[in-house]
Amino acid sequence: MAALAVAASAGLLVACGSGSSAGEGARTITDGRGRAVEVPAAPRRVVALSEPTLDGMLALGLRPIATTGGRGQSGTAAYLGTRADGIPSVGALGRPSIERVAELRPDLILVDGTSIQDGAVIDKLRRIAPTVYVSRTGEDWRRAFATLADVLGERQRGDEVLARYDDRVAAIRERLGANAHATVSIVRWGGIGLPAVLMREIAASRILHDLGLRRPPFQDRKGPGHSVPVSLENLDAIDADWMFLGALGTGATGGVSEVPADVAAARDALRLARQTPGFSELRSVRAGHVVAVDGSAWTSAGGVLAAGVVLDDVERTLASGRSS
Repeated sequence: MAALAVAASAGLLVACGSGSSAGEGARTITDGRGRAVEVPAAPRRVVALSEPTLDGMLALGLRPIATTGGRGQSGTAAYLGTRADGIPSVGALGRPSIERVAELRPDLILVDGTSIQDGAVIDKLRRIAPTVYVSRTGEDWRRAFATLADVLGERQRGDEVLARYDDRVAAIRERLGANAHATVSIVRWGGIGLPAVLMREIAASRILHDLGLRRPPFQDRKGPGHSVPVSLENLDAIDADWMFLGALGTGATGGVSEVPADVAAARDALRLARQTPGFSELRSVRAGHVVAVDGSAWTSAGGVLAAGVVLDDVERTLASGRSS
């Protein structure tokens, strides 16, 4: 991930993006729903209420004054590690406390389709501060990041971050060798013992496409913007030349788990999967090509830093021919 990370700045957002003037110290931008929003030219107190907006701010070297938990997690996404340490939480993903957000007196609030789609909630947030709906569910993560960078007045820095991503993708593609055209399955194994797969529009799937890798037929189509359950009778739908298997933690109460969705959780899920009839017969399993990965990066909304984790995992397995 170090190759994609951007050194942390002082934490203040400096306006250098484009947009039409909306008066001194403000710009008008068009958000992901086509709505014109007047935003500060130099926002200082930003609340990021989704995984991609938090990821994107950190990738730009910026820190919001508050955020929410990761998908299915009580804290921020596991793949962020210590990057998000010290950033207060205002609630679970998709369920922010309006009162806590208001108490922080933000000058900009960031949401997207991966976190909040309820117009009533967005209207309440708009009464607190300018609220930008950055992107819709399933939108290309690169486009969403570029929009975020522009909203924050950091278009040039955003372009530089994406250029580094492109450079790394090109370097890994050159090293794939015999795996250059491999099929790759992305699986989320649930705590109740049932698998789900990630479809074409999910960020990790788009990254695999950038690398020239292919998805198995069942997964190579547009989905609902999140995982699609697979019955045990159709277990072969999760198979491919390689399988990257993650989890979103266990012991969830009300959809929130106290167990991080990290590699350790994926290894626990893989042990459960191996007890499932038919799993050991899959060709990826027989070939030793099942890789336990951080589910918070691979099977969730993600962003630039999540992309770094995906590239790390592909590089150390497909580019080297080793599984873990």
